[in-house]
Amino acid sequence: MPLLECRGLTRRFGALVAVDSVDMTVEPGEIRAVIGPNGAGKSTLFNVITGVLAASDGEAFFMDQNITGLPVEQVVQKGISRTFQLTHLFPELTARENVRISAQARQPGRWTMLGGAQVLQESTTQADQALERLHLSRFADVPANMLSHGDQRLLEIAMAVSQAPKLLMLDEPTQGLSIEETDRAVTILRDMLSDGDLTVVLVEHDMEVVFKLAHRITVLHQGRVIADDTPDKVKESNEVQQAYLGGFE
Repeated sequence: MPLLECRGLTRRFGALVAVDSVDMTVEPGEIRAVIGPNGAGKSTLFNVITGVLAASDGEAFFMDQNITGLPVEQVVQKGISRTFQLTHLFPELTARENVRISAQARQPGRWTMLGGAQVLQESTTQADQALERLHLSRFADVPANMLSHGDQRLLEIAMAVSQAPKLLMLDEPTQGLSIEETDRAVTILRDMLSDGDLTVVLVEHDMEVVFKLAHRITVLHQGRVIADDTPDKVKESNEVQQAYLGGFE
């Protein structure tokens, strides 16, 4: 059974079809990259799947349950966590506090006084484990706004991982990073994903990152799928080469 399945998923903004009848199936344990030129509909597809935007047509299924139209908080409770193109952090809180708040958001009775100490303890443990997975433990007590941009991007991933998702969706995780920061982020992500306990859907503009991480690639162009295959097959596709106006190096 696929973990995630999109069937004819569509999002229109007036006359503009940003996501055009997308079919995509992601298997458990898979690392799937979604790539395409600017304006191809990649982030819009993420937003529709995760409930940030409503679908205009089509459906999304997660663990064989229809999640189309569910609000964001219910999507998170189902087991989908995500990051965004622009970093979303509490800048004056420490790295641990940022991740703890994120972990707490998925716990039952998370904002009530009942069992408050237990919830706090459990969410703090989850935060420390997530920081360790992203190699950020040494920054646990450092305010988020004091971290480098690369470590802030990793911190946001740690926040998503702390929610113990079955599906982790990463939107441009290396955006704005230097070559050195990108190499470090890829090394850390590969290490984190080596256990195979996470399924990942990844939007990424850096093709070197994509080819290092992805098991399979879905290519969008003008909102529609033009390729869905292994990295080697996608790299060889003439249609994909034309969409990228110059191809991959």
